[in-house]
Amino acid sequence: MIRFQSVTKRYPDNAEALSSVSFRLGEGAMAFLTGHSGAGKSTLLKLIALIERPTQGEIEIDGLNLAGIRGRHIAHFRRRLGIVFQNHGLLMDRTVFDNVALPLVIAGFRHQDIAKRVHAALDMVGLLRHEKKLPVTLSAGEQQRVGIARAVVNKPTVLLADEPTGNLDPELSREVMHLFEQFNQVGVTILVATHDIDLIRSLDHPALRLDHGKLSLDTELGSAAE
Repeated sequence: MIRFQSVTKRYPDNAEALSSVSFRLGEGAMAFLTGHSGAGKSTLLKLIALIERPTQGEIEIDGLNLAGIRGRHIAHFRRRLGIVFQNHGLLMDRTVFDNVALPLVIAGFRHQDIAKRVHAALDMVGLLRHEKKLPVTLSAGEQQRVGIARAVVNKPTVLLADEPTGNLDPELSREVMHLFEQFNQVGVTILVATHDIDLIRSLDHPALRLDHGKLSLDTELGSAAE
C-alpha cells in the first residue's frame, strides 16, 4: 500500500531531510513513524501527500507511482488520503458540520450525500450531537476529533497523522489512538508520526524510526519495513 524505495529528499540549501529511505507498509496495516524533532517525519508524510517531491527514489501508494501524478491529477489522488495534523486548522467561524463537509464540497458531492457522510463521520468520532456548534466552543480533544472526522469523511484508503496528539494530555491521546485503531479495523491503512514513545509502547503496532533522515529499525517496537 505504501512503498518507499531509496527515497532521498534534499532541500535547496542542501539540507538532507531524508536519506535513502526504504520501507513497505502493507494494505490495511497500522504503523507509527517516530524519531526526534527534525528527524524527517513530517517530510516523509508530505512526500506521500504530494506536498513535496523526492530528490531521488521511488514512492508508490496503492500501486501508483507518485512520480507520474502531476497537475490536476494531484487533487484526484489526494482524495485517496485522509490527513490529520497536530494543528487541526479548523475554520472557527464555521460549524462543526461545515468543517467536516469541506472536502466533500470541494470534490463536488451532492448535498444529500454530503449530509449522510458528514453525519456518519461525526458519529464515528462521537460528535454528532455537536454538528451545529462552532469549534471554538469545543475542548481541545473534541476539536482534534473534528479534524479526524474531516480527514475520514471521504472514506480514504490511507490515513496519515502528523503528531495528532501533540497538544493533548495522555488520556485524550489514548482516545485519539483508539479512534485510529477503529478505522484501521475496517481496512484503512494508517501511518502516525509521533514522538510519544510511551504511547507507542502501550499499543501493539509496528514502528519505523527516523534518525537524522535515515531509517533505522527499532527492534523493541518492531518494524513495518521490508
